[in-house]
Amino acid sequence: MEYILDPHQTIIMAILALFLGKFLTRKIALFREYNIPEPVTGGVLVSLLIGLAVYLFDFYLGFNLQGRDTFLIIFFTSIGLSSRLVTLLAGGRCLLIMLGLAVTFLFIQNLTGMLVAVSTGLSPKIGILGGSISLSGGHGTTIAWAPTFIEQYGISNAVELGMACATFGLVLGGVLGGPIARYLIAKYQLKSSSREHITVGIPQQAGDTSITVNSVLNALLVLCVAIGLGLHLNMLLDYLGLKLPMFVTCLLAGIILTNTMPPLFKNINWPTGTPTLALISDLSLGLFLSMSMMSLQLWKLAELAAPIMILLLAQVTVITLFVVFVVFRLLGKSYDAAVMSAGYAGMALGATPTAIANMTAVTEKFGASPQAFLVIPLVGAFFVDIANAFVVKFLLAVIP
Repeated sequence: MEYILDPHQTIIMAILALFLGKFLTRKIALFREYNIPEPVTGGVLVSLLIGLAVYLFDFYLGFNLQGRDTFLIIFFTSIGLSSRLVTLLAGGRCLLIMLGLAVTFLFIQNLTGMLVAVSTGLSPKIGILGGSISLSGGHGTTIAWAPTFIEQYGISNAVELGMACATFGLVLGGVLGGPIARYLIAKYQLKSSSREHITVGIPQQAGDTSITVNSVLNALLVLCVAIGLGLHLNMLLDYLGLKLPMFVTCLLAGIILTNTMPPLFKNINWPTGTPTLALISDLSLGLFLSMSMMSLQLWKLAELAAPIMILLLAQVTVITLFVVFVVFRLLGKSYDAAVMSAGYAGMALGATPTAIANMTAVTEKFGASPQAFLVIPLVGAFFVDIANAFVVKFLLAVIP
């Protein structure tokens, strides 16, 4: 027996899962100390409870996720609206370093997967499937590449293997980033030096009157204009032959508007750096991640758990060492570097929203890092996907 919630009921369940995550974080010191994102905690627990209902009562509760990506677009648009050009220029060096490291790690990630696959008697092609395709690429990249592995290399369960790695990677990516940042911040006694407002995760103080009906309406108006520009920019780039995810062009539209409109119209009431925009960002990211996590069908992966766990254990070990001893150091061993390290761990194992959730949990506790919230989304949502396609094609061509 199964029951599929409609879009409105799905949002209600996502809110309840988010409240559950907040409750668990408040009650369990381990989650607070290691900065585990609340949507990950609540969403994964809901997924596990649904799996238990399937196992014990043969009852499946499903979700209609047609509105989920809207929250993702709102979130990344708000990130773009919070990105001043001066911060972008200051982060230019970090952006280039992070891009180079991310591309380098695509090879390392695939090499790790191939070594594990060969050592367990499997084809090295399966190692690539359990490498950058499913982890750095995520579910969408897995679905896109699966037919190639089925038709050209005879891996009949490519979809199941890839989706299992992507799913477990998403969970592990949301759990790993916080502890890494906590370790680095504590070891090197790092502190935020930014004077800017926290982009997301801003704590609301009792009696705070800065968020009003007018401020919300103003922020929503600017968000809608930016999203509209992003949609048209996406269509233009698609017409020119460059296909990008919708949230990437909306991010770019937000950056364009927030660095042109205020200088041109100096009296305009622009929402950049306001608690209202931060609140909208926090809400949209929380709901997107909550919906994503609670809809994971973890029980379907049980039969693949053993081989996948061996592979993922190796990948988690490698990304942890790479982040702590390479990424953090090359980015300057600063507070921003620690936050970006947490984000990159989530991105390399899961997805860009997971990276943002990791950084949100860290900055909410330790202080703002505007540079991190600009560099990681640009690398993860734009450059890595393009580089990943070339890396995978190259390895499939040279690996027998």
